[in-house]
Amino acid sequence: MTTPTRTPSAPDDDPRAAATRLTGLAATAARPLSGALTQVGLADGRTVVVKRADAPGAARAEAAGLRWLAAAGAVRVPTVHGQDERWLVTDLVPPGRPSADAAARFGGELAALHAVGAPAFGAAPPGGPEEAYIGLAPMRNAPGADWPGWYAAHRVLPYLRRAVDDGTVRPAEAAVVERVCERLPDLAGPAEPPARLHGDLWNGNVLWAADGHAWLIDPAAHGGHRETDLAMLHLFGCPHLERVLDGYQEAAPLADGWRDRVGLHQLFPLLVHTVLFGRGYADQALAAARSALRA
Repeated sequence: MTTPTRTPSAPDDDPRAAATRLTGLAATAARPLSGALTQVGLADGRTVVVKRADAPGAARAEAAGLRWLAAAGAVRVPTVHGQDERWLVTDLVPPGRPSADAAARFGGELAALHAVGAPAFGAAPPGGPEEAYIGLAPMRNAPGADWPGWYAAHRVLPYLRRAVDDGTVRPAEAAVVERVCERLPDLAGPAEPPARLHGDLWNGNVLWAADGHAWLIDPAAHGGHRETDLAMLHLFGCPHLERVLDGYQEAAPLADGWRDRVGLHQLFPLLVHTVLFGRGYADQALAAARSALRA
């Protein structure tokens, strides 16, 4: 995705001004973190993170997601201090180091988050837009009655079609993913109620903080299947992953065969990455589809 060129001196491009406007406190210092993120000190001594959103509705979607996750009272997320169409201001999470104990604790907290539930598969957080985002990619939150049908229609197939249109996936290759979608009612395992998902739970969105807890940032929150969050942790690696899973299973055991369904749940994020980053992820998506059919 191409980022529009912006004039550095434009007032609306100043994260310090955004922090002051959205918190009502003067900004005393600023330090760029990465890309769209800036660490800003406030006059009352607090430090916040100011994030610029270049896509319409992205800041509102992220703020709504953070508040929805926080409302569950299960996982730690940064407090939202202000948001408009362009900017999001949240707490800074003091950095720490991952540990086995923190990982097991996180697993139990994630299970508790999922158990709070959602009104439907595809339900957006209260106040969040239907047209949301997962990373830089658009993600539509449209409620569905059952997970297999909703997952195929609103997560897998839209990205498969775009990847074919872009020439990243060949039509003959797309057939294997389409077969997975046709067989989803049989492949999905026992029916489960909608879980309250982080929705983009790769390792980069899990911060191991100085307080000994895992904190979650940058959600693409929605109602979904709880195995999807766990499959994302598998996909890009997570420190002490088996301890996370132990903590999760102790709190809320997963249905039999869940490990065989990891590839099924990874299809969506792999197709998103295929659309954003190219052929290497297409090969992984096709491998995940073949694995799901063999399970």
